[in-house]
Amino acid sequence: MSEEVRKYHEEDAIGKTYDFRVARRLFGYLKPYWRLATVAIFLTLLTNILISTQPYFTKMAVDDFITPKKTDGIWLFALAFFGVFLFRFIFSYIQEILLNTVGQRVMFDLRTELFTKLQKQEVAYYDQYPVGRTMTRLTGDVDALNELFTSGVIDVLGDLVIIFAIIGIMFWLDWKLALVSLITVPLLFTATNWFRKHARRGFDRVRTRNAKLSAFLQEYISGAQTVQLFNAERKAQSRFREINDDYRNANIETIFYYSVFYPLVDFIGAIGIAVVIFAFGYQFLGGFAAAGTALSVGVLAAFIQYSLQLFQPIRDLSDKFNVLQAAIVASHRIFILLDRDVEITSPAEPKRRGKVAGTIEFEDVWFAYKNEDWVLKGLSFKIDLGESIALVGHTGSGKTTITNLIMRFYDVQKGRILVDGVDIREWELHDLRSNFAVVLQDVFLFSGSIENNIRLGNKSIDRERVEWAAKEVHADEFITRIEGGYESLVKERGGGLSVGQKQLISFARALAFDPTILILDEATSSIDTETEQLIQQAVERVMTGRTSLVVAHRLSTIQKCDRIIVLHHGELREIGSHSELLTLRGLYWRLFQLQYSDEKLHVSQDALGGEDTLETSLA
Repeated sequence: MSEEVRKYHEEDAIGKTYDFRVARRLFGYLKPYWRLATVAIFLTLLTNILISTQPYFTKMAVDDFITPKKTDGIWLFALAFFGVFLFRFIFSYIQEILLNTVGQRVMFDLRTELFTKLQKQEVAYYDQYPVGRTMTRLTGDVDALNELFTSGVIDVLGDLVIIFAIIGIMFWLDWKLALVSLITVPLLFTATNWFRKHARRGFDRVRTRNAKLSAFLQEYISGAQTVQLFNAERKAQSRFREINDDYRNANIETIFYYSVFYPLVDFIGAIGIAVVIFAFGYQFLGGFAAAGTALSVGVLAAFIQYSLQLFQPIRDLSDKFNVLQAAIVASHRIFILLDRDVEITSPAEPKRRGKVAGTIEFEDVWFAYKNEDWVLKGLSFKIDLGESIALVGHTGSGKTTITNLIMRFYDVQKGRILVDGVDIREWELHDLRSNFAVVLQDVFLFSGSIENNIRLGNKSIDRERVEWAAKEVHADEFITRIEGGYESLVKERGGGLSVGQKQLISFARALAFDPTILILDEATSSIDTETEQLIQQAVERVMTGRTSLVVAHRLSTIQKCDRIIVLHHGELREIGSHSELLTLRGLYWRLFQLQYSDEKLHVSQDALGGEDTLETSLA
């Protein structure tokens, strides 16, 4: 795989980001649901306060009932203990429902905003970025944010409540023993800081490798037929192993930091408990309890439990920090897409809206997809109302580029394109494109019924018009033979239909929308001769009264066009009717000869008043 293709699949690392700025923007998505979020936070605080009372219940059980062997009131004590945990269960249940509701609504809003942005993004964006990488934004990155909203932020607040509650209770029970218990906290924060720095980079690497893997899979699964046709499976597998290995190593590196951090936290916690036991033994067993301390076995049991509880939320905070970091990385990538400028938009005050009459004019148009690698060079021509124009030239001469520019999928670098005398950059974009219908060589059909693929969700196109359009292009003949007819479901990308059938549906789609300007880009190249003849009849009718552009390599399909534009290396070389261009014996004449090199060529001297004319008949 070339270096250029490798870079196409590469995902840029985020590097250092302004975490708080990104987080502040991210939490802005919670505003519509702040009431639900507030209730969830309140319930979280109550739940964690109840959790922090458990060790104190242990102290009371040991000091008030077990040590003095007292049973009076023990049933009330047990009932209180049961009540605390019952309420803890109820609060946790409601909290989880509320959190997941908020999280799913935020995810819905984000996905909707992303999809809307992608629908508005200019075609050049999809030329630059792989589909797999874009899909990662809508799936993996959004899912990372879901964990943040459903468990990350709220749990962090809950853990902080537990930490402060535990420390307060410990100081209330015995401030000296509390200070001893906190000796190991600096060690814990040191380990947490080490983990935070390394895990941040690890998450970034995992995300970039995941996007790279998704882009590769999307491309090679879509192109599985081509891979098998050219026996390129081994090369594809080799490249996949390389990308998959890179992704695995990135995950293993991140797992390494987890495998060090969690046991280290447990070890530091064990040291803390050991210190507490030693300090208690030194005071209690050494006889220092009489000097004003109120230490008891119940206090020791409570401190051991509180120490375990204290280290658990601190450890959880580190884990939630990773959730936060993963969300920050994911949200940063999402915001890069959302903040990307849509270069092709409607002007603030459009000069033209609505239906076009159908005149098109190119004025000294220069265009390049990249830098100054010009595809079109100083192109100037005019298409009159209702005129049919054919674009002819070698591959790469700029034929399809012209059609893309007219519909403003790209903007020209120099010159201008006029529709009805108005620069297309001054048209309302939606209105401009609604005047076009395009039939491409590579037809794209969506999952759904044949009827929906013809109307494309346009409610103004009723069933009667759908059937009329299908009959006009003779698609009705095969549609009615399919089980379900117009309601028959089309598989992904038209699976189950022949290439010719897909193109017939595409013609029906174009006719149903009744365009002012019709563009046919190699539209009949994949259809057999008999079907092509039927389509040509329908095309000739629909082109009447409309401005039409026909892009074709097969010169037999364009001979009836009013004029033919011959392009060569992005420049207009010849323009005229079929007979006029043959008479010139220029570039078009040579293209005509090359295309019919396998046929017997006859030259007639009298067809055009003495001018040489090429007539062809099959050998």
